[in-house]
Amino acid sequence: MASTSGVSLKAIPLSTAEGFVCGGIAACIAVTVSNPAEVAKTRLQLQGELAKGGGVKVYNNAIDVLAKTFRNEGVRGVQRGLGPAYAYQILLNGSRLGFYEPFRHTFNKWFGNSAAEQIPFTSVLAGATSGAVGASLGNPLFLIKARMQAYSPALPVGAQHFYKNSFDALYTIFRAEGFRGLARGIDAAILRTSMGSSVQLPSYHFAKTQLVKHDILPANSAWTFLASSSISGACVCLAMQPADTALTRMYNQPTIRTPDGRLQGTLYKNPIDCIWKTFKIEGVRGLYKGSTAHFMRIAPHTIITLTANDLIIGLYKDFKRGRETALDDSEVQLP
Repeated sequence: MASTSGVSLKAIPLSTAEGFVCGGIAACIAVTVSNPAEVAKTRLQLQGELAKGGGVKVYNNAIDVLAKTFRNEGVRGVQRGLGPAYAYQILLNGSRLGFYEPFRHTFNKWFGNSAAEQIPFTSVLAGATSGAVGASLGNPLFLIKARMQAYSPALPVGAQHFYKNSFDALYTIFRAEGFRGLARGIDAAILRTSMGSSVQLPSYHFAKTQLVKHDILPANSAWTFLASSSISGACVCLAMQPADTALTRMYNQPTIRTPDGRLQGTLYKNPIDCIWKTFKIEGVRGLYKGSTAHFMRIAPHTIITLTANDLIIGLYKDFKRGRETALDDSEVQLP
């Protein structure tokens, strides 16, 4: 039923920019909670790198990482890399959540279908494409975040890169390697994010649709968002973990200067080479190293991001609808 002011009570579509901002805010809320698990994941992925039998264990598991980090480095250690994580999440999830629907509608039209129709293939393609855009934009921030999270003055694992802050990190890398250094690992970032994004939103929307369709939960319930996000988080973790391990190692590997003056990694040529070497030396467990910490990060992060995104969009649409109603009412009252 339409409102008396002439403003439809149906969902008000958001522009790409509005979707980007709402998605970015939701992701920043989520990363505040999930960043400690990201620190644990990063350090576990670097522990025993390319060592048969796993090498020397500094950390036993995700909880052990957090406990030892907090004991030796305090809250600052547990939240290492939080600054660039905020900026990265705004770019990544703002792109992933803001561009997903426009991309999906476009792909649907290309294949001769209705723009609003939910088609698994175009949904996965839109998720992967929007994720790749976000990963490309945010790569320098993810690079310094990973290096800052890996750094530990007390219990180091992997190559260690010390930076005073995010700006110092960006300046140091740019001064040494130029734009090529800031783009290091971008192929791994695109692979990782595309794999995760290809299943995140499609699995979320599929789960939510099924819950509503079968009258398990109501459409606009926070419980519906929570359940759908939980399923999506599990799917993302399973699909993304090998590429995530490769990304962490690609970012953090030591470098040498080649005869032509370029800096190149000493361990891996590209993410596929990293995945293959890790699998050959450490087996499947090497690819899924830190997977518990990854799930501890991705589950609450996905749940909070997608739930907050739906709630923020709902609040914004209510605000937008109310504003349009007020404008309509003011126009009616004009003589």
